[in-house]
Amino acid sequence: MRTFRNPVLPGFYPDPSAIRVGEDYYLVTSSFEFFPGVPIFHSKDMVNWRQLGHVLDRPSQLNLDQTLPSMGIWAPTIRFHEGSFYMITTYVDNDKNQHNFYVTATDPAGDWSDPVWLEDAPGIDSSLFFDEDGKVYYTGNRVPPEGQDYPKHMDIWLQEIDLGQGKLVGPKHSIWQGALKVAHAQEGPHIYKIGGWYYVLIAEGGTGHTHAITIARSRSVTGPYEGHKANPILTHRHLGRAYPIVNVGHGELIETQHGDWWMFCLASRTSGGYYRNLGRETFLTPVAWENEWPVVNPGKGVLEFESPAPDLPETTWPQLPACDDFEGAELAPVWNFLRTPRGEFWSLSDHPGFLRLRLKPERLSEISNPSYVGRRQQHLSFRAAVDMTFQPAAESEVAGLVLLQNADYHFRCELGLEAGEPALQLIERRGGSEQLLASVPYPGDKVQLKVEAKGQDYSFYYRSSESDKWTGLCGKADGTVLSTDLAGGFTGAYLGMYASSQGAESANYADFGWFSYEGLE
Repeated sequence: MRTFRNPVLPGFYPDPSAIRVGEDYYLVTSSFEFFPGVPIFHSKDMVNWRQLGHVLDRPSQLNLDQTLPSMGIWAPTIRFHEGSFYMITTYVDNDKNQHNFYVTATDPAGDWSDPVWLEDAPGIDSSLFFDEDGKVYYTGNRVPPEGQDYPKHMDIWLQEIDLGQGKLVGPKHSIWQGALKVAHAQEGPHIYKIGGWYYVLIAEGGTGHTHAITIARSRSVTGPYEGHKANPILTHRHLGRAYPIVNVGHGELIETQHGDWWMFCLASRTSGGYYRNLGRETFLTPVAWENEWPVVNPGKGVLEFESPAPDLPETTWPQLPACDDFEGAELAPVWNFLRTPRGEFWSLSDHPGFLRLRLKPERLSEISNPSYVGRRQQHLSFRAAVDMTFQPAAESEVAGLVLLQNADYHFRCELGLEAGEPALQLIERRGGSEQLLASVPYPGDKVQLKVEAKGQDYSFYYRSSESDKWTGLCGKADGTVLSTDLAGGFTGAYLGMYASSQGAESANYADFGWFSYEGLE
């Protein structure tokens, strides 16, 4: 029997939403303050995915200027109807105000339209449902019209939407407030018509340890909806904090072309205790139906690291090489910027075969758009290295390798000047305070930097470009600084390249010849 391994999308890929179009599957996830926004993937077997690109890949679609960590783009939903793809999502601003919009495309690889912003659409986690009678419905969550009975008590609501006019029409309907009163944070609604029933699938309990997936059904799209007596249909909150898969929730049901049912959802893997450096990842699990209710992973009821694969032809895609040598005309889709890129600070053409990062005054510790390009950490244990050419010309100028959770929690392995002489420094930023973990003189302008993580032990190395021997810079730095359990928020760890003049103007730049990443599990 062919099996597959979870997570199917490792690393920071939360809030999965997926559809099937014929024999093709498409999936999107949240992206928060990172640009481009909303990564989109394609699969033939729901297990092996290739990234097509991003839905929001133009500044005209996504202004993330000064967006705080873990604000920005939350919980997209992807849908397909009569030849068009729809992606609807919420932009959450720094005051936690919610702004819902959708974009459309005829090709999921793009280009996608500019946003259609919806008025009077409160709440987060917007979703679309296309009914059989031609009507289209918007659903999301909101504070109950009658007020909250307890903290984070939310209402799942529904309203017809006129996609031709880009506006909500008709009355708003409160359709469900979850299965468990104390669970709070009813969110992530998706509506399905299966048989003679309308089902609303939601997340509740918050996206932390008590996260869960619950379901209700009705004969009418506007309700009343009855909750399933077996709710929650999926959670790990009862398994304890020592269980290796935690905070399971935010699901999406999907039917294969053969009539089999599956569920995508988010969950996290822990490392070195209850620490979740990778953030929330995308998992897959089978679903059966009994008495017109779904049963998730029958006989087990939990997510597993290994499960029988879907009954679909296995279709693998060419894997991205472990080493990106920056030979292409465009950055590979794994790479992201922090917030919307402003100014021409990066180039693949100024020095062909290199990624050039021009120094910007912005620091990584600021809520800004620094000269930074990064990719997700996708393994609990991994090795990453970078080849850099950089000659600092002033005390303020630095460039190097970064491991990022957010502006206040990260590692920076930098080449800069110390008392006028070039030096490599490893800096840990924790809770907004910085500590110098290591510093060594480095006279050259060509250097390779490496980090190896084994669980929460992160060790840093360096060597000259001509050497084949690595020299230790710092052994077993505490990787929990990259965990959301210390840093807060909803994102996962990134690794990347960085160049800054730290408040000063500079015409200097750093050239990166390659960046390599590989899992060690």
